[in-house]
Amino acid sequence: MFLPDLLQGKRILVTGGGTGLGKSMGRRFLELGAELVICGRRQAVLEETAGEFRAAFPNKVAWKVCDIRDAEAVDHMAHEIWAERPLDALVNNAAGNIAARTETLSARAIDAVLGIVLHGAAYCTLACGKRWLADQRKAAVLSIVTSYAWTGSAYVVPSAMGKAGVLALTRSLAVEWGGRGIRLNAIAPGPFPTPGAWERLAPLPAVAREFETRNPLHRHGEHRELADLAAFLLSDGAGFINGDCVTIDGGEWLKGAGQFNFLERLTDAEWAAFRPKKG
Repeated sequence: MFLPDLLQGKRILVTGGGTGLGKSMGRRFLELGAELVICGRRQAVLEETAGEFRAAFPNKVAWKVCDIRDAEAVDHMAHEIWAERPLDALVNNAAGNIAARTETLSARAIDAVLGIVLHGAAYCTLACGKRWLADQRKAAVLSIVTSYAWTGSAYVVPSAMGKAGVLALTRSLAVEWGGRGIRLNAIAPGPFPTPGAWERLAPLPAVAREFETRNPLHRHGEHRELADLAAFLLSDGAGFINGDCVTIDGGEWLKGAGQFNFLERLTDAEWAAFRPKKG
């Protein structure tokens, strides 16, 4: 249903764009004519993904090593990107999450999640936004949140706190900046398995199966489905959508709020599988 030039001429930054959903969205943006910048903390991952993309889309991909928890590093990255060519869109995709009994979390664990999810999204949005506003340039910001940003969820409290903040950021700036040409929207995905992150959040096969199938459609989402939604929301065709959050979860949150609440049934031995492996 998408024209091949839907995103032609747009330069898009995807945080956490080297792996998972960020990588899937980036590939789709390229297929639809966009230029892509991906950022993350791991240079080897960024180089590998950029190399893969460049083989199919020459001269369309750039990458930047950046820890988005560091405001100065984010501003430096934005300065470098604008020196090459301004962005037209930002996708706040980078995330961190820990499934755990909340009373077992350290302050460091809470800060680690909030640093990526909330602070990182805010730093990137402001670094881009102030440049767009100064240039009077139209642009779009898309943030990946979750349904428990508004319902809350047990066992992922730092993530719920951070995602709720990002949703508030989205809705607040949609009003503040909308009249100046910058649209902000969000997507709340349900279960979209990604290598690495999925194993950490659902290390037990039975938990993974329930997490993927407890929605009314009894299946997990396909990356292409989310990537197509993201592409549309960044396109000019979505020019009158501002300050919204589109849910793509198969109806999961309507069936039962709190995406991770079902973990209350786990035993102490099963919870042990969620702890980070030493070494």
